[in-house]
Amino acid sequence: METIKGALDLNIAVLIDADNVSSSKIEGILDEVKRHGTPSIKRIYGDWTSAYVAGWKAPLLTHAITPIQQYSYTTGKNSTDSALIIDAMDMLHTQKVDGFCIVSSDSDFTRLAIRLRESGKVVLGIGQKKTPKPFIAACDKFIYIEILGDDRNEVNAVITEPQVKDRELPEKGADKQNETESISNNFIRLLKNTINDVADESGWASLAEIGALLNKRKPDFDPRIYGFMKLTPFFKSLDKYFEIEEKNVENSKIKHVYIKNKENKRPIRGKAKK
Repeated sequence: METIKGALDLNIAVLIDADNVSSSKIEGILDEVKRHGTPSIKRIYGDWTSAYVAGWKAPLLTHAITPIQQYSYTTGKNSTDSALIIDAMDMLHTQKVDGFCIVSSDSDFTRLAIRLRESGKVVLGIGQKKTPKPFIAACDKFIYIEILGDDRNEVNAVITEPQVKDRELPEKGADKQNETESISNNFIRLLKNTINDVADESGWASLAEIGALLNKRKPDFDPRIYGFMKLTPFFKSLDKYFEIEEKNVENSKIKHVYIKNKENKRPIRGKAKK
């Protein structure tokens, strides 16, 4: 699993929409944030007079999360979103934070994520698989709640080895008919193009550079969706398409991993008889 570049020293403000997240997920969420930086501010927004959020009391005390009261003034209107957005903008101008983690599956936060990134802040999104694509695309990195903590085995069709349809890759621009948890032909094409874009003249590309560019192109990519904790075993499972080379660093246990696209070699036909 790749982290945001230079993430470990980032101070991150974690803003949680209580209407969109179950209290049982909070430990996995905070553990994930800590992989990317330090959660220096932790706030959660909701109507705490409602029985709907009653299960949050113990987790808030355990994880030192500050609850922000926001009454539901009108039925059908989500005032929680507005409170979170206002606080985020205040923090942008007054707090010493390097990034924001918005925990929600609500597309209403799309413009907020865009605005924060325009100001040079890192934006991490955490939400359910149903999260609309515009919000996912607006984040530097988006992580599905279903792959965190005890839920990592509950993702739809998570498999120990990625399955790729054996049919020919469709022509560029062809519509993707079915979206599944297996690796689509379009995604294989994205992986190949990413490798080509960072590869040297011999075709080999550093796994670190591949991961960095892949995160920019597809913020919600995570090898854990396919049953792998790291990129290396993920690519090894796709040896039909990629070559992998591991090089040991001298006098160290560290290994540098390089990936190369396999060439589609066609059988050489025999010479025609005269």
